[in-house]
Amino acid sequence: MARAMTDGGHPAPASTMMTAEGVPLKVSLRRAERRRRLTAFLLAVPVLVFILVTFVVPIADMALNSVRNPEIATHLPETAAALQEWDGEGVPGEPVFAALAKDLAAAAEARTSGLVGARLNYEISGMRSTIQRAARRADRLEAPFREAFIELDDIWGDPVTWRVIKRESHPYTPSFFLAALDRTYDDEGNIVKVASNQEIYVPLFMRTLWISLAITALTLLLGFPIAYLMAHLPMRTGNLLMILVLLPFWTSLLVRTTSWIVLLQQQGVINDILVWVGVIGDDGRLTMVHNLNGTIVAMTHILLPFMVLPLYSVMRTIPPVYMRAARSLGANQWTAFWRVYVPQTTPGIGAGGVLVFILAVGYYITPALVGGQSGQMISNYIAYHMQRSLNWGLAAALGTILLAGVVALYYLYNKIIGVDRLKLG
Repeated sequence: MARAMTDGGHPAPASTMMTAEGVPLKVSLRRAERRRRLTAFLLAVPVLVFILVTFVVPIADMALNSVRNPEIATHLPETAAALQEWDGEGVPGEPVFAALAKDLAAAAEARTSGLVGARLNYEISGMRSTIQRAARRADRLEAPFREAFIELDDIWGDPVTWRVIKRESHPYTPSFFLAALDRTYDDEGNIVKVASNQEIYVPLFMRTLWISLAITALTLLLGFPIAYLMAHLPMRTGNLLMILVLLPFWTSLLVRTTSWIVLLQQQGVINDILVWVGVIGDDGRLTMVHNLNGTIVAMTHILLPFMVLPLYSVMRTIPPVYMRAARSLGANQWTAFWRVYVPQTTPGIGAGGVLVFILAVGYYITPALVGGQSGQMISNYIAYHMQRSLNWGLAAALGTILLAGVVALYYLYNKIIGVDRLKLG
């Protein structure tokens, strides 16, 4: 009678446990485990592809766009190559100007001179029109090209212009990140801080961080009592309160934001009530919208449910006997609450805090509608560069810095408190 065979084709020992099909039990279990893992992987493939396409690839592309700099290298290739031999002192020689004339003539024919001009205009104001004018006349310029270009515009005789062109002729550049950190190059090519009256983005990052932290603290202050009531009220009353908490989710974000404009404006409902009660006079109406106050109030209201729900899910699991045990051991109501109850809610506080903070950092619509000048956040300027100035490299650099900051804070939170303590339900 034939003996059962193992995976390697060798006879199985007589003492080996066999399945009904004559296969060693260990072999059968390994095959079943492989099939289970393969099935689980195949089921997860659609989710993995979705995450890859909608999350990983866009973020990678954003990070690449923050340093990608193809315009000069692609559309002025001979000029870029000729400038590699230039030492950066004085005005380049005739071969560089001849290469520039040839490149600009080709760019004008291909209608790509606007791309070159737009890129250089980020570094030197007015270069877009200069490049366009030179490109239109490049095919009619004659040697010596150096004198012809300088006669066309004095900027071509400035060594700073050529240093910028040489620096930006590389396919990758840190210029967008420098601009996002309020840094720039001086005439000698050294990295320097911009003038204090020109600082934009670092103060915006600090304001965004401060607003997000303030909103996180306010949602915790307002959401903790609400979650406590929901967790300890009778089921029917608690469910009613839950509906009231979830009600904003059933209303458009745009509608909720514009509603705050109606409430907070100088001729709005809140000011009318304050005037009617006599708290303020009609000529002393409060300015509560289109400023920082409007941003904080509206975003706190919108993000409050994201703090309440994690807190509620954790509070529901805390046994009431812990508080009674603390009271029976001599603690008063406040001591029992602060020393026994609150520490058990920290997973919910952490989850709600991380959720609210990350959402607040990237908010755009609400600050744009109710924030005014003082209530704008960094997301509004990212949108500005994407939609109006079309400086996508700077927008990508701002977005990459914002993402890196959030990841760093998340890492810090994990080191201090621990992500494993987060509980969303």
